[in-house]
Amino acid sequence: MTQKVKKPQPPDMQYRQLLQLVLDQGLKSYAQQGTKTISLIGASPMRFRLAEGFPMITERNMAPVLKNGKPTVWQQAIAELTGFINGARTQQELEKFGCFWWQPWVTEKKCAKRGLVTGDLGPGSYGAAFHDFPTSEGPTYNQFQNILEQMRQLPHLKTHFISPWIPQYTIRGKGKQQKVVVCPCHGWLHLRIFGKKLILHMFQRSGDLPVGVPSNMVQYAALTLMIAQVLDLEPYEYVHTISDAHIFVDQVPMVKQMLEREPKPLPTMRIKKSRQREKDLFAFRFSDFELFGYDPHPGLKLPVAV
Repeated sequence: MTQKVKKPQPPDMQYRQLLQLVLDQGLKSYAQQGTKTISLIGASPMRFRLAEGFPMITERNMAPVLKNGKPTVWQQAIAELTGFINGARTQQELEKFGCFWWQPWVTEKKCAKRGLVTGDLGPGSYGAAFHDFPTSEGPTYNQFQNILEQMRQLPHLKTHFISPWIPQYTIRGKGKQQKVVVCPCHGWLHLRIFGKKLILHMFQRSGDLPVGVPSNMVQYAALTLMIAQVLDLEPYEYVHTISDAHIFVDQVPMVKQMLEREPKPLPTMRIKKSRQREKDLFAFRFSDFELFGYDPHPGLKLPVAV
């Protein structure tokens, strides 16, 4: 009996289409950093059936071999999120998980402006919100721990929701001091269970499409795999919605170059066999993931607003 050869998946065009849509329909404004941006508000969501490929873009290389021996881009994306889930809020803590890219935002000058110690992202950061959300009742509140408990006990609910936003630490203006080096841009999560299927919808307040969003796609799709394994579910679909999807004007030449490149199929991401029995979400690390079939175009040096 001849075994049927599985046809490769066609390239996923959603990310490319979003880039083009912002270029075509976006409005120009100045960002907080003083750099001009092109923004599109409320674009249609990107939807990824995870059995058909993992949402890691191929328009530029997310897995370059780094000379300094640090984890590669996609690994640092997962490392960042596993750190945040475990309450990491300083550069030193994030580096222990394998994420090294926060250094430009936690300088002495930027932290002092917000009354923070150098290296501290602040009490309004992702790690604080996810793991140590402040309450009026005393102890802090671990959002992921409680949501997983709720999902096990009451899987049918539509209220499996997590927020990275602690409003009293993000507000600014006269007489107010922001207590976070960067107001959370991503991480509003709505989790839904349909039978044995898990869908994770990540809502993003603000997304730098060429630089930040590809890493966000990786980390929250990986989170879908982690939560599905912890709860014995199928990681069915990852949905990604961005409110302010933007391209910085100085990124436009590189974005146009990305759009000129040939579309390629998405890769596959798996949790390593040695970790496929893991049921503790807080125990996952970037090293638990394996990437297969990734054939990206060469990397591009894109400017980042700091």
